[in-house]
Amino acid sequence: MPTKIEKDSVTGRETTGHEWDGLRELNTPLPKWWLYTLYASIVFAIVYSVLYPSVPGITGYFHGVLGYSTRTQVAADVRAMAAQRGVSMDKIKDMPIEQVRENPQLLAVALTAGRITFAENCQACHGAGGEGRPAYPVLADDVWLWGGKLADIQQTITYGIRSGHPDARVSQMPRFGADAILQPAQIQQVADYVMALYGKPVAGADTAAGATVFAENCAACHGDKGQGNREFGAPALASQVHLYGDTRAVVVAQITNPRQGVMPNWNVRLDPATIKSVALYVHSLGGGE
Repeated sequence: MPTKIEKDSVTGRETTGHEWDGLRELNTPLPKWWLYTLYASIVFAIVYSVLYPSVPGITGYFHGVLGYSTRTQVAADVRAMAAQRGVSMDKIKDMPIEQVRENPQLLAVALTAGRITFAENCQACHGAGGEGRPAYPVLADDVWLWGGKLADIQQTITYGIRSGHPDARVSQMPRFGADAILQPAQIQQVADYVMALYGKPVAGADTAAGATVFAENCAACHGDKGQGNREFGAPALASQVHLYGDTRAVVVAQITNPRQGVMPNWNVRLDPATIKSVALYVHSLGGGE
């Protein structure tokens, strides 16, 4: 039971009358500023709940007397942003791609649009940062099949590679083994020579015979030193970057019955301004010339 209310001898304050093991509870009221803050918060919460969406119900919620909605606000912001972006994209569409790169404001818009479009359409094959995958070229280095200038990249994105479009880039490596253009022994010989070009010579292999086969059948496209030829989309063999891998088995398979990759022509899905934006973004990944 509460004890008699009396004043504490140390602080001079009244006690509440409660005592536990000789310890008496002081009757200390809350500070007035704290109480006023509490009351103000209660009033604010009530007003806010009336003005703005607040109380949930079974089939909906109280929308507030102001009718405010964050969803409506976000939708309005998105429309405003789209309108602003549309003006910039129209300028990008009508401007040569080299001039877009020289305009800081348009370039920022293009790189943003290009990054988003790349993530939605290109990343699955070429990797998030353009690092490539087996059979899909690396875009973040300076090894290019058809050229790494802005116009080259734009052309490739627009019309594709072996896509069936009349303006698509087209290259065709002969099926040296499947069509019996070369004998099995010759394929082995030229594979040894190509491995030497890769910088991974096969121990004990005599590359002289392979060099002869290469000069007679491969050099016209890949170059007499394996330097490649962008006019034909023929990859450089004297390189550390290879589309399908750098093992001898892969080389033999490619000579025997080569894979012919296909890239879509994106002009049927992307508008010209977006294609330019993607080209600028790809160019910015680190390998653009």
